[in-house]
Amino acid sequence: MGVIKIENLSYTYPGADTPTLDHINLEIMQGDFLAVVGNNGCGKSTLCKVLNGLIPHFIAGTFTGQVRIDGQNTLESDVGALAKKVGYVYQDFENQIVRPTVLDDASYACLNYGMEDYIERGRDALVKCGLENRENEYIWQLSGGQTHLLALAGAVALGPDILILDEPIAQLDPGHADRIYQVLRDLNEKHGKTIIVIEHHTEYIAEYCRHVLLLQNGRAAWLLPAHEALNRVEELQASNIYPPQVTLAAHALRTNGFLPASCALPTTVEEGRSIFRALPRTAKPAPRIQSSGTEGQPAAEFRDVTVSYRSVKGEPHVVFDKMNLTVRRGENIALIGSNGAGKSTLMKLMVGLLKPSGGEIFLNGITMKNRKPEQLSRQISLVYQNPEEMFIKDSIEGDIAYAMQVRQVENWEEKTQELLTRFRLTGLAGRDGRLLSGGQMRRASLAIGIALNPGLLLLDEPTANLDIATRKEIMRTLNEMKEITETVMIATHDMQLVCEWADRIIVLSGGRVVGDGTRDEIFADTELARRVGIRPPEIFHMGREVCQDALCYTVPEFIRLFRKEVSHAE
Repeated sequence: MGVIKIENLSYTYPGADTPTLDHINLEIMQGDFLAVVGNNGCGKSTLCKVLNGLIPHFIAGTFTGQVRIDGQNTLESDVGALAKKVGYVYQDFENQIVRPTVLDDASYACLNYGMEDYIERGRDALVKCGLENRENEYIWQLSGGQTHLLALAGAVALGPDILILDEPIAQLDPGHADRIYQVLRDLNEKHGKTIIVIEHHTEYIAEYCRHVLLLQNGRAAWLLPAHEALNRVEELQASNIYPPQVTLAAHALRTNGFLPASCALPTTVEEGRSIFRALPRTAKPAPRIQSSGTEGQPAAEFRDVTVSYRSVKGEPHVVFDKMNLTVRRGENIALIGSNGAGKSTLMKLMVGLLKPSGGEIFLNGITMKNRKPEQLSRQISLVYQNPEEMFIKDSIEGDIAYAMQVRQVENWEEKTQELLTRFRLTGLAGRDGRLLSGGQMRRASLAIGIALNPGLLLLDEPTANLDIATRKEIMRTLNEMKEITETVMIATHDMQLVCEWADRIIVLSGGRVVGDGTRDEIFADTELARRVGIRPPEIFHMGREVCQDALCYTVPEFIRLFRKEVSHAE
């Protein structure tokens, strides 16, 4: 039975020349677990906002057609009533947290609706979302994954049959991402909820979703079972969607005649195991890359650094406990670890936004004690996780020029134009940075970050919330930046970025550096990966299933296990 029925739906935003949604006809069945995919701007988020009535009740525009939720026409129901039918967790889910403690927040929507059993509903929602032991904790004590689950609990408490999540794992480490999807599976299978996710990570679609909806240019191209959908490799890639690496590898091997044309492509490591193991291997695994014995001059040093925060209740929260670390000039460093490991804190220490409670930090051999952040701006720069925080002017050109202007940098006008050209922003120079697309924002924030030519550049989650095509564009930009800045450190959960870009990986856990080496040294250490919760790309696990000694981080590296001549453009 269809719980959502859409008939001839079109929607155009105010002032737009073309519709974002264009004559969509669609039926979503009760109890489905559906992934909505498509390239940037295809209408994914717009479609989901139609389902909970934000469009057209709160967001104006030209709306035609009909949307029915459990038989109820959305045009004839207000947003408040629809919230009891359709729960929505937004991409910026932190904005849905409105109360100071966990139970208080989970039950708030029910209280707001005047439900007498609001506390019981909040408790029940916390149990369903795996937060039953945190009722009395303050929201700032939660990790990023737990905060996301709390936003979900707030929606679940109202008892909707449909739950929509917009990119639910975009900023999470693998452990927390797994937890989110396990909770969604439980809500789907045990509690009968219809789950709709907007998702770029196709390996999670393969593992958890039943169907996939592809949107193209505002139209519903198709709705198919997940396995069949992910086998449409060329069609997905044409929409900048990348099927799981296991699927891409099998597709490349099939295209080159190493798998029969009738072979269905695997979508998970489990499915790929029997298929790839049956193929003869003709190449030995590449030798492992060890840490270089040569060391550059220190760019930054942490000596017995301790950082702790006062807690509202209980003992102070210790982030770092006598941590020691040296960052050397010329390195491309990836800083990894689970949510809450201290990655952002370490970067804020390096630029002087935070001060250690113990120990000492040196920048280019000079202590940072009593040095203000503005005194360090020509030596080190931090690009924030949310790029919109980098924009203070009403144009990209003004934002890039600002730091050079106020410091009276010689030829700042010429340097601004050079940066606009280098980061492919010339056509956007007069646009407000906060109104750009995700990829454009990232490029603009990078240009702002290097405007003063810092020797050390820090990037906090530069590929978060981006689709894979835009992530690849940012990776190309990072590789080009080797010509501009000497040393770069990135804090990230994006293991593909880590494996393709970094020459040194630093792993944080429990206030200490627990891993420091090349990608081979870090990811070959299975005990470290298990203990810290880090996970290499999916193709790495597939390679180890085929050959225990294999260390494959990309599809081409995996394919070379079978025959060097087979190639594949990721």
